[in-house]
Amino acid sequence: MANGDALTTHVFGVQLGGYLVEMIQSVSGVTVEEDVVEIKQTTNRGENVIRKQPGARKAGEVTIVRGLDKSSEFTKWIKETLNKGAINSARQHISIEYKDTEKNTVRTVNLKNAWVSKWEGPALKAGESTAATETVTITFEEIEVT
Repeated sequence: MANGDALTTHVFGVQLGGYLVEMIQSVSGVTVEEDVVEIKQTTNRGENVIRKQPGARKAGEVTIVRGLDKSSEFTKWIKETLNKGAINSARQHISIEYKDTEKNTVRTVNLKNAWVSKWEGPALKAGESTAATETVTITFEEIEVT
């Protein structure tokens, strides 16, 4: 990547624990957010002063869309959480890797203690010829951008 070039293609990868999720259509909702603490004070001259400072970091959610028949490890993880309700054993670390056009990782977002909180199957309609995809909402406790 030449100096000053921006990423112009959507090349990315998702790792679940030690497993690379084979086929992903999209990842959305990757955000880092903190509470904002507002402090209102009055000076000795009676002037109001408002200060804002960062508060606690918020947990979050990301949404992954993928082909319905892909990645058996990812499917096992979904079942561990949603079918068995085993949240403690299902908590995993997930990495989302942003790549340049030569497939070199240029940024990684690590989601810690992540688990599946929602699964949505494909829309079914007679006579349609669209791909069957599933939408998975993943809740995480911590996020780290490297």
